[in-house]
Formats: sequence, C-alpha cells, structure tokens
Amino acid sequence: MKVTLQNIVPNPMKDEAFSAESIWGKACVLDSNLSYLISSDSGKGKSTLLSYIYGLRADYSGSISIDEENQKNISIDSWSKLRTHKLSYLLQDLRLFNHLSVWDNLTLKNDLTSHKTASQIEEMLEEFGMLSKKSQLAGKLSLGQQQRVALIRCLLQPFEFLLLDEPFSNIDDTNIQIAKRLIDQECKANNGGFILATLGHDYEFKNVTTIFL
Repeated sequence: MKVTLQNIVPNPMKDEAFSAESIWGKACVLDSNLSYLISSDSGKGKSTLLSYIYGLRADYSGSISIDEENQKNISIDSWSKLRTHKLSYLLQDLRLFNHLSVWDNLTLKNDLTSHKTASQIEEMLEEFGMLSKKSQLAGKLSLGQQQRVALIRCLLQPFEFLLLDEPFSNIDDTNIQIAKRLIDQECKANNGGFILATLGHDYEFKNVTTIFL
C-alpha cells in the first residue's frame, strides 16, 4: 500500500508557519513496506494526520491518495474493506467498549476476519500479564491495562498499515518492550508497516523513517 500526501494542510492550521522539515504543504509518499515515526510536539497535528489517512476527517487542503485513488472518491463500502483488511488504527482515546469484558472487546474485532485463534489471543494477553483479566469489564481496568487491551485489539485483523496514536503513553517500560515486540511480529506476519505518532520518543525502533510535522 502507498499513501500519497500532496500539499496537505489541515484547515485549522492553514494560517500557521511550518518548519522546513515539516511534511505539511509538501509531497510525501508513505509505503507500507516501511515503518514511520511521526515526531512532533503536542498540537502539531499527529493525531490529525493519522485520522486523515484512516479517512475519519477530511478538513484539509491538498489531496491524499491510497494506492493512487483519491481518498475523497473512495466509497463507503470500499472504506469498510480498507479498514477491515488493510488499515488498522489504535486511536489515542482507545475507544474500548467499557460495558463489555476484555475478551468480548477482543473477539468482536477478531470475529470480523477470524484473523487469530482464541489461543493466539490468549497468548497476547498472557504476554501482557492480562490473561487473568479476560472476563473483567474493560471500564474497570486501569488506563494502562486498557491501553494494552486496545493494542492487542488493533492487531486482531489483517493490515498493510498499522496506525498507532501514542500507543505507549500509559504503559511502563517493560510493557513497552512487549508491545514493540508484538508490533514488529505482526508487521512481519502481515508484510506491513506501521505509522506511529510520538511526542518525540523514538522508542529505539529499528529501520524506521521519522516524519516531522
């Protein structure tokens, strides 16, 4: 998959001046054979860019194309297929179903494509020390536990690009290393890449390209 950004400027930022290294207002191609870190201070548009790529927002000038098709021409049905098979997204606000159990949150996602077996999902929970929480309501978990569940959930589908909006903001260093290992593992399994938004942290990922906003 290739995502082409052509002279993109968010409408809320149209009067701002961007640094020379910023991709806003320039041409940029993101290739799913590679992985990227979006590095910037707060308020520079990291979440905005990810939401543009996923098609949640379209309040920008310029154009975004996915495999040479302009996003604004993609049908609702085609978006559904893209989000089920090619684009997976971990939003910063997680969007778990708080009234459902951890297990139900995960299997609702997995049932769309049967991407993983039940035992594979349990293995992911076990790696994060969360298997004992599988029957607990998501809304009763700590924020760090919720972030781990949301991260597992975004890995329970096929993808070419994995979009991650500050995925480690509420977890400790040990769980960050576990999360990095799972992300790398699933990117290799899917022959895909990730685009990870960060407040300047590189997290020591190997072979990534940094995007500045």
